[in-house]
Amino acid sequence: MSFLISDAFAQTAPAAQQPGFEGMLFPLGILVFFYFLFIRPQSKRTKEQKQMLAALNKGAEVVTTGGILGKVAELDDNFVKLEVSENSFIQVQRHAIANMMPKGTYKALSNKKPKV
Repeated sequence: MSFLISDAFAQTAPAAQQPGFEGMLFPLGILVFFYFLFIRPQSKRTKEQKQMLAALNKGAEVVTTGGILGKVAELDDNFVKLEVSENSFIQVQRHAIANMMPKGTYKALSNKKPKV
């Protein structure tokens, strides 16, 4: 009766195979790949950030995550008071410090006259 559609015939199912160690190699390989590509570098960056914040002291020259350059005037457990220009201070959260700059960076940039 099937003039335009061919009949579908069921095939016998192959013998069921138990997935062994060979079946787990590919998923384990993907997990190892993602660990070394994403998880490990992020944890290294987090560890370095914590060490940098622990080593933060008065007089250090830092850059915040917002790009503000300043010199540490006071430290607290949660906040840092930065001198951003002569007698101008701002307070930022401690974890907002992105990088420590080499000594003399703040002074060299604060003595520079702006171009008009």
